[in-house]
Amino acid sequence: MAGKDYLNDVQECEKKPLWQRIGWMLLIWTASVASLGLFAMLIRMFMTAAGMKSH
Repeated sequence: MAGKDYLNDVQECEKKPLWQRIGWMLLIWTASVASLGLFAMLIRMFMTAAGMKSH
């Protein structure tokens, strides 16, 4: 009966304060934006090293 376990998990999550749920969302969003920026910087660095400049 996986449905009961899932419903119980959802009810447990809803008991947490709103600020904590929003905090987790902001943390995950910030981490994803930072990792995307790091990835873009690495690509740009490799492209510059290969002689492909933007000007």
